[in-house]
Amino acid sequence: MFDELSKYNEKNHFFLTPDENLRQVCNAPNDKSGIYLIYTSKDGDEELIYIGISGKVTKDGSLFIRKGGIKDRMINGHQFGKIPRKISWKRQIKIENIEKLHIYWYVTHNDKFTDCPRILENSLLKKHFEFFGRLPKWNKEF
Repeated sequence: MFDELSKYNEKNHFFLTPDENLRQVCNAPNDKSGIYLIYTSKDGDEELIYIGISGKVTKDGSLFIRKGGIKDRMINGHQFGKIPRKISWKRQIKIENIEKLHIYWYVTHNDKFTDCPRILENSLLKKHFEFFGRLPKWNKEF
């Protein structure tokens, strides 16, 4: 569905179950910016439930990389109130009876290009909305 992500060579994924520590299983870089997509995995089916970002392109066109990069954004960023994701995601897995989360991440910059994570996120959210008529359930707006 998101062919535009295929151009990113620095990418990977990992799983998070209710019993695992997000800091230990997260293999995202701590010195890069980019985008991440979270899918639920239940009974062999996957559903996209969240599109998130780390970093931004500033007004002068330079890249701002959050301290701790994508990894820190996923672990310590807030979601579902002011609760760090290392806590809120595991809590939400239990509340929604999710078997595990499957998290894909993509670095959106290298020597050849610097793609703004926010613009890419908005594009993917719009595409998802046009296809399904709704946003991924953990995204609130775009």
